[in-house]
Amino acid sequence: MSAAEIDDYLDRLDEPKRSTLSRLRRDVLAVVPDAEQGISYAVPGFKVAGKTIAGFAAFKNHLSYLPHSGSVFHELAEELAGYGKSSGALRFPVDQPLPPELVEKLIAVRLRQAFPQVPGDRTGSSGATAVAKRR
Repeated sequence: MSAAEIDDYLDRLDEPKRSTLSRLRRDVLAVVPDAEQGISYAVPGFKVAGKTIAGFAAFKNHLSYLPHSGSVFHELAEELAGYGKSSGALRFPVDQPLPPELVEKLIAVRLRQAFPQVPGDRTGSSGATAVAKRR
């Protein structure tokens, strides 16, 4: 996996898809700056400690945020009320980026799911925090 793969993916897109997804990429990396970037399942993805925690894709008439978990959206039902979604994709317009605060919440939920609290950890930190500390 490499960031260059995502660069190539974005370079093949027309505007405004390219700039909207470039902004999403920046927003994801603002939350998980050390995420490994690359193509996963033929679309851009971001891995933390070997687990894909976010991704995105461009389609003809919309863009999608991909949490790589079918249960992320349930936890944010109120915040996602205005978006089209399936269990694995949040659809949004090609010219309307997702708010950075929403991206942060989506990733926080996914990190909690991917890295549950470490057994025996009395600090109350999630496994995601422990993974981040080991890096």
